[in-house]
Amino acid sequence: MTHTAPAPSAAARENALDLGAFVTASPSSFHAVRESARRLEQAGFTRLEETEHWERDDVAGNRFVERDGAILAWSAPEGADARSPFRIVGSHTDSPALKLKPNPQLGAEGFAQVGVEIYGGPLLNSWLDRELRMAGRLTLRDGRSVLVDTPGLLRVPQLAVHLDRAVNKEGLALDPQRHMQPIIGLGEVDVLTVLAEHADVEPVEIVGMDVVTVDAQSPALFGVREELLASARLDNLSSVHAEVQALIALASGEREEPAAGGPAPIALMIANDHEEVGSATRSGAGGPFLEDALVRIHAALGGDDVSRREVMASSLVLSADAGHAAHPNYPERHDPVTRPRLGAGPMLKINAQQRYATDAVGIAAFTAACERAEVPLQHFVSNNAMPCGSTIGPITATRLGMTTIDVGITLLSMHSAREMCAAVDPLLLQRSCSAFLAG
Repeated sequence: MTHTAPAPSAAARENALDLGAFVTASPSSFHAVRESARRLEQAGFTRLEETEHWERDDVAGNRFVERDGAILAWSAPEGADARSPFRIVGSHTDSPALKLKPNPQLGAEGFAQVGVEIYGGPLLNSWLDRELRMAGRLTLRDGRSVLVDTPGLLRVPQLAVHLDRAVNKEGLALDPQRHMQPIIGLGEVDVLTVLAEHADVEPVEIVGMDVVTVDAQSPALFGVREELLASARLDNLSSVHAEVQALIALASGEREEPAAGGPAPIALMIANDHEEVGSATRSGAGGPFLEDALVRIHAALGGDDVSRREVMASSLVLSADAGHAAHPNYPERHDPVTRPRLGAGPMLKINAQQRYATDAVGIAAFTAACERAEVPLQHFVSNNAMPCGSTIGPITATRLGMTTIDVGITLLSMHSAREMCAAVDPLLLQRSCSAFLAG
């Protein structure tokens, strides 16, 4: 008998559409930080600056701090002190992309083009034949930074089949230097002038930029019952959105006693940048951003180095990053027994080589959170013949020594310019994150 998936509930549909709005507002890591901060401030969170001294009153309640393309926020319960452990959910704000080079002027055969290099590991063919936005950060001569976001001005045209008759039999081979430079117009176009116009600055003011391309098509529900969501940057804005909304929900509601007993935890979320290129930056998980904040929060609450290490030993981290669903057209690429599905809830990501940080202790902690939230749970392991990716999880566990669990929603078309998930899964992840943060 064929199983028919139900249409998403009103709550799941609303959450999926809100995720789509979050993605649209977050075409780059810097925009994702701005949109997260906007939502946090709207919910009553207060911005702190890293350059200022933090006292007890500064870290009490609901706070957030930014570092470039990364953001960290927390909700400290009333009475939080140096005994309070941390419950942390982490994710990343960046996605694979074509990134503009410092001197992006190109042109050939009467076309104006934009010089790009490859950021992360994108499915290059998915960037072909679609309109692309440019988005990111511009730095100015006076030391300021401004964000820029254009409409769909770019396109990377594929070679016609008439000029490559073997492409459908032998496959498409793309040279990232020769074949991936987008067209921006006919004749001459000054790329910096275009960026300056959309950032409302003068071109001569621009001295540096971190600008990427992103699919210009809006996120959309699809499928017979609109049970699926197609969108750019679901890896990993699905997790960023879930943790931001989970923290807001926790901070705005009544705090229950933690299930494990003891002091109520400080609920904290972090969205790092640069995961797709290894995390080894000041705003990446390999950098000190999270540790810096934990040290300063704990010290402001009256702790010292010894008490901080005691607290960290009793704290937990949830590394939330999207993962692979079993693909209907490539079933042999997955484990023969463990077959994650779209719409079946978040999955625990497990790997014997520790490419994911999940262990038995972490499995028990996340399973308990899902049970409290009444959220279904599934598992992911790689086919032994397939190399396994990684996340911020092992990096965070190594830096901090905290028990860390890798989880995420299931996707198809991961690292495509336009990925897909089940419309219900983002809400299920958010609910499990809320239960986890509550302790």
